[in-house]
Amino acid sequence: MKPQNFSNHARLVPGFHFVTGLLIIAILILSVINLFTVAGTPLWIYTGLIPVLLCVSIILVGFYARSFALKAQDRAIRAEENFRHFILTGKQLPAALKMGQIIALRFAPDEELLPLAARAIKENLNAKQIKQSIVNWKADTHRA
Repeated sequence: MKPQNFSNHARLVPGFHFVTGLLIIAILILSVINLFTVAGTPLWIYTGLIPVLLCVSIILVGFYARSFALKAQDRAIRAEENFRHFILTGKQLPAALKMGQIIALRFAPDEELLPLAARAIKENLNAKQIKQSIVNWKADTHRA
């Protein structure tokens, strides 16, 4: 595995991000075309509307499942970084840090965390700016 850094830390899973996404879009387009094709026929609700509703439901389930997982991940990151900050300083993370900043700070090693956190607050750095400011990247090697 290549060493992780700012330019390669984002992760794309082709089967999820591309194949599944394209399949769902194709199914939605085809089911909408089918809906207009069968509109006005006696069973149009069953043969036209239900496939569209099912596809929209799949999209919503996927969106909410991902959003719930990300919220749980954000909470775990906040707790981990708060604990790391407490170990280093005896204090909790500053309340002025936004969640995106905290997530970006997790890639900073201990020796860079405190000055970078202070700078993030002072200069209102966004996540990308924080990540670009990290000199010695602390890789996240515990993800599947």
